[in-house]
Amino acid sequence: MTSRAFREAYAAHRAAEGRGRDGLAGLHALPYLRHGPLARQWSVRARTFDRFMRWLPPARQRVLDLGAGNGWLCYRLAQRGHDTTAVDIRTDTVDGLGAASGYAPVLPRMFGRAAAAFDTLPFRAAQFDVAVFNAALHYAADLGRTFTEARRVVRSGGAIVILDSPCYEHARDGTAMVAEKRATGAQQFGSRAAELLRPSFIEYLTPARLAEAGAPLGLSWTHHRVRYPWWYAVRPWIARWRGRRTPSRFDLWTAVTP
Repeated sequence: MTSRAFREAYAAHRAAEGRGRDGLAGLHALPYLRHGPLARQWSVRARTFDRFMRWLPPARQRVLDLGAGNGWLCYRLAQRGHDTTAVDIRTDTVDGLGAASGYAPVLPRMFGRAAAAFDTLPFRAAQFDVAVFNAALHYAADLGRTFTEARRVVRSGGAIVILDSPCYEHARDGTAMVAEKRATGAQQFGSRAAELLRPSFIEYLTPARLAEAGAPLGLSWTHHRVRYPWWYAVRPWIARWRGRRTPSRFDLWTAVTP
């Protein structure tokens, strides 16, 4: 698990971004946040969530939400009758698991929560039908170990799902993104830059990376493209016109567990 210093710095950064400022109304609106500085970002994530819901079987599923943050995905699934459990390394009340208590008054039964890292999940084997990496897989330190642990807790014939992690067709674009992030770290993160950039996360996905890490576990990935808002969909053309790297996509990826 990442250090306490990292978790505290990350929570402070998220608070500076405006996370949690809209109170319970904003919490309950996710991912359909309509107002505020983060509304555009959430309008993209809402498209991915909608695509995920079209994929998810309507019958009651046992869903493990990995990288759950404040638990908004568990909240939405619990409203639809699914049995959900939220996992995150952060327990802060900004947008970590501590913030999830705001859902309790409007749910018949509060969903489970556990503070844990991806590669040490505190659950028995085959406990879940679906494990969802929710805008979080790029924070894994070792993709193979992370998938191995997710595979352990999902039953055969279940699924592992990836939402909202940056994916590039070519690794060179992901490598360029990481270089840009580190070059502009001080500007982006201020005094927290050193702590936030310290961990060695994988940072991005490619189809080749997914295939390589999933193959030993018998995982074959299906790519489900998401239809973005027009202003987001034109980013590749703008980047090409400006001579910049190709931007990432944040689509849905699924793999049936053998």
